[in-house]
Amino acid sequence: MLEASIAPMLVRMSVPNMLMLSAQASTGLIETWLLAKLGTETFAGIAVVVPVLMLMQNMSGGAMGGGISSAVARALGAGDMALARALPLQAVALSAAIGVTFAVLLLLFHEPLFRLLGATGVSLAAANRYGVAISAGIGLLWVMNALASVIRGTGNMLMPGTVICVGALFLVPFGAALIFGFGPLPAFGVVGGAMALVDYYLACTLALGWYVRTRNAVRLEAGPLRWDAIRKILRIGALACVNSVLTNALIALTAALVGRHAGSQSLAGYATAARLEYLLMPIAFGLGAPMVALVGANIGAGQARRARRIALTGAAMAFVIGEIVGVAAVIWPYAWLRLFGDDPQLLETGAHYLRIAGPCYGFFAMGFSLYFASQARGACAGLSSRALCGCWCSSGWAGRCSARPDR
Repeated sequence: MLEASIAPMLVRMSVPNMLMLSAQASTGLIETWLLAKLGTETFAGIAVVVPVLMLMQNMSGGAMGGGISSAVARALGAGDMALARALPLQAVALSAAIGVTFAVLLLLFHEPLFRLLGATGVSLAAANRYGVAISAGIGLLWVMNALASVIRGTGNMLMPGTVICVGALFLVPFGAALIFGFGPLPAFGVVGGAMALVDYYLACTLALGWYVRTRNAVRLEAGPLRWDAIRKILRIGALACVNSVLTNALIALTAALVGRHAGSQSLAGYATAARLEYLLMPIAFGLGAPMVALVGANIGAGQARRARRIALTGAAMAFVIGEIVGVAAVIWPYAWLRLFGDDPQLLETGAHYLRIAGPCYGFFAMGFSLYFASQARGACAGLSSRALCGCWCSSGWAGRCSARPDR
């Protein structure tokens, strides 16, 4: 991580990570496609739950997960093995506590939340059933992503990618069987889709937990909770969670406005189009997670110039890939939308949205990847206009660095 050629190393580390995130995103998309077969009204209800689930995924995997990976990478880069060995336990304990808290909140307030997001009648009933069932897996989702982030912080992108991809292969037929029934297995409908996801999170959590406990470069070991180690995660992850909340809240509130003023078919069309943006996140995160490890390790080792080159190289790669997806969405919007339904209003609303938003997808992916690179800096948490100020200062941009006065 401290010496290899940057672009080939980013490709080598990002490919398994992209596969992992694509598999994770695809599970939700395939499940949505399956649930769409239950009718437009039911699909509209699921659509208001999806932003909540994606918020949990983004916060646990990208925001807090980035804080975990950054802390591990910087500790290893600085040679602080005592801190590195303490971080897995702190990461799992912190993530479990946050996940359980969100699960309880969803159980208590799911109906007013989904009603606020635009679900009514049959859509609201479907959202309630799906949301209550999926709440059982939120804690598991947080712990699963914490374990994967610990592994990624060591530079190992292959192991979490393998576990999550293999799990996704089993999830698809298992989810279909639970939703529609198979042989003696009854059809559970929308609840079956949630049950399949919960089982998927459980299996991946057990597999990743075994690896971190027995094989990882920094292992999960019993010990006391250390506030200094938790603070190193939170100083990055907590602020990053605010960004995830704002991003997903914007999607959810827009969905609520569409559903309230244009009806369930338009809500389904907007939700379907917006789901394409969630496919950009695996691209950006696929590059961003290795950037957290690489930039963090190089910052920890005092190689700020190399850290900046890694960030800019990854950002350029993310822009190109994201823009290709966006242009394709503008030219062929119905190729995506018809996967989820053929209602005329759904198609019209979704195509209108993609033609406006698609040209900006390259900037979305580039900004998201730089956001992860900024997490690795540690002293400059969140989305700052000078996120890599240590790198700027070391290259002569400024006389002194506000985050590191000694530089």
